[in-house]
Amino acid sequence: MRETVIASIFAALCFATAGSGQNRRVIVLGDAPLDHAVDFPRDRLEALFREASRDGIATTRLLEGGEYNVNIRHVENVTPENFVTLVHPDTIDVWIVQEGSGTLVTGGERIDNRHVGGEERFITVGDLIFIPAGVPHGMKETDAITWLNIRFPEHRN
Repeated sequence: MRETVIASIFAALCFATAGSGQNRRVIVLGDAPLDHAVDFPRDRLEALFREASRDGIATTRLLEGGEYNVNIRHVENVTPENFVTLVHPDTIDVWIVQEGSGTLVTGGERIDNRHVGGEERFITVGDLIFIPAGVPHGMKETDAITWLNIRFPEHRN
């Protein structure tokens, strides 16, 4: 049964575009089940990380749960001139860097579609970053970086 569920999740690929004018793919592997666990063996995850880097896939949604999801995120060629920050008012992000490195900015504010202020830090493979709901964040500078992104609702808001 478990193998059938995993196979059906991986077989259910759908493609979309993301980003402002960029041809960046988003792949959704499946919905997060409510009645059983789903495994992503290390070798499969490593293959998905390599695919994201090789093919420029911005997001591989491993599990979609509505208010929560588990993703592989990949960005490349980000400079201080073209970086974009996000704010999730009711959602917490946990990042675990898998490949690459770069400068992450958190905090500050968005003014006229530009990020102003905040804290910058260099992140690299193995780092875990917790980003509370409502905190602006984004990669400010990187050649390429890939991270596991676990997103879940902040119920205190």
